[in-house]
Amino acid sequence: MTKETTEPAPTGGAGPATAPAARRPRRPWFQVRETLPLGAVWSLGAVPVGVLLAVWFGVTAGSATESRIISPAILPSPGEVLGSFRALWFERALARNILVSLGRVCEGFACAVALVFPLGLLMGSFTKVKALFTPLAVFGAYLPIPTLVPLTLSLFGTGEMQKILFLALAFSIFLLPQIVGAVDNVDDMYLKTATTLGASRMQLVRSVLLPIAWPDIYQALRLSFGVGWSYILLAEMVDSARGIGGIIITSQRRGPREHIYLVLVIIVAIAFVTDKLWRVVGRRLFPYRDEAR
Repeated sequence: MTKETTEPAPTGGAGPATAPAARRPRRPWFQVRETLPLGAVWSLGAVPVGVLLAVWFGVTAGSATESRIISPAILPSPGEVLGSFRALWFERALARNILVSLGRVCEGFACAVALVFPLGLLMGSFTKVKALFTPLAVFGAYLPIPTLVPLTLSLFGTGEMQKILFLALAFSIFLLPQIVGAVDNVDDMYLKTATTLGASRMQLVRSVLLPIAWPDIYQALRLSFGVGWSYILLAEMVDSARGIGGIIITSQRRGPREHIYLVLVIIVAIAFVTDKLWRVVGRRLFPYRDEAR
């Protein structure tokens, strides 16, 4: 005897009953590592810039000095800063001074790379070399960069060499641990495989460690080049007849104050453009790492 199961007949209509549609859960506005479209990235990034400009306009509004929250002798208005660009370009030779500062940054960077690149590669490859130079690297990491100014002045005077070597030391202090870390991060599996195949010590360094670490080394070079623009004012604070740092120091002493803020914006713009150029070259050299950058 079989037991039959019957379903209750639907009521209130001829067709079968339908379940209510499930509600989609609301996504939280803040999500961890969320992927945003480019438009959203630019929109969100424009918010703090817009707020900063609005505050700047607000505290410098007014034609009379007495009506302003902050005196123009301390903070000029955005219009006054932009209006001073013509005098900065023609009367103070802005383009020539930019080229002078750019040349100093590039020369200091080249000196630092010539010294730090082989040293960092050896420290990351050979444990004994790393143990030998780690105390100096740690000392440099905790050394305040401004203290290098009187040191280089006492050793090299106030000429061009002092500025370039100061920037070279600042670059080196930042770049050395980055290169060592890039080589250290290479997985031992590659070394073991190459050793099993009969590779020598120099082959391990030249054909295994260096090629694998190159993308991270390039990224370290890119970041350290931007560091030079943050120290250009310190490099050019003495004997400041040339360079954009000299324009800031002279404007601080004798005016106009508008040129201080205008040159600061120009320094940030130059650093931003050069960083984008580094990124474009990096995409060409390491296209397989593009998604991670």
